[in-house]
Amino acid sequence: MDANLRFWRAEGQSFFQRFLLWADVLDPLLLLKSSDEIRRTRLLLQNSGKTLSEPIQNDQTKQAFLLSLSSVHPDTDKIIPVLFRPPGNLNSKFIFAYNLSFLQFAFHTYTTGFTLLNGNGTTKAEEYSLQQKQILYSLGAISYAACIGALPLVFMNRYTLKSLLTQLVVRKLLPAPLLGLMSAFTVAVVRSPEFENGIEVMDRNGKVVGLSQKAGEKAVKETALSRAVLFGTTFFLPAVLMHFVERAKLAKTPHALASVRMLMITSVLAGMLPVSLSMFPQCGEIKRADLEPEILASTDETELFYNRGI
Repeated sequence: MDANLRFWRAEGQSFFQRFLLWADVLDPLLLLKSSDEIRRTRLLLQNSGKTLSEPIQNDQTKQAFLLSLSSVHPDTDKIIPVLFRPPGNLNSKFIFAYNLSFLQFAFHTYTTGFTLLNGNGTTKAEEYSLQQKQILYSLGAISYAACIGALPLVFMNRYTLKSLLTQLVVRKLLPAPLLGLMSAFTVAVVRSPEFENGIEVMDRNGKVVGLSQKAGEKAVKETALSRAVLFGTTFFLPAVLMHFVERAKLAKTPHALASVRMLMITSVLAGMLPVSLSMFPQCGEIKRADLEPEILASTDETELFYNRGI
């Protein structure tokens, strides 16, 4: 089992533990670490032979794990490109948040790329190129999500629907759930090979016992749900708060309103990102009875483990 998964399994048992860990992993300063430093850290962790049966007390060791968690894919052992690492994910969403209605395509392109590079990397395929299939799926998901996201506004303008109720629904109420739904949709499409072909499941000692479609389906569902919660909440809650700000006339000018809206979106996003990432364990668990018959025959373990992905 990879060092990252061993760490999550030992240190991230509860939601609160995972939340605190993600708050540290999302530190933007970790993006400044060089590839050589990341490789040295990984080598140190892999050679340490630490079982992580107890919480880490050594701060230097914990910092090494945080760098590994923020920079290295646990399945492929490859360094993730800077922009698509978890801390980079937080910074990039700040950039896209304000003009999201005009940057649907750019937003979904980034989130799809993040999903592609941070999904489970153990999916196998023999009869076709898995990478080519995922790229085609990604392009389709991006195009579809961007069109659906912009459709309500286009429909309203096309048919000149200017009533107050229409404005409220299309501009205030609909964008948040629609964005959450489309975010979950792109995760499911991009990572569909995981439940089509299966992902590796391991026993508690880290030994791979087989490929499981059911584990892949569970991993994708959990990630899709966490992504829907992240973006749905991030754009619904500020809209509600802005309604009260406008009614109370706390911001007098359009520029002030825009500044307050941006502040609310970025604040909610900063809080919701570690919350959504902490909803489910990174080192996921699945009951033996829920797995395929061929896996049941190969192990006596009651619980097996897999990398959920981000």
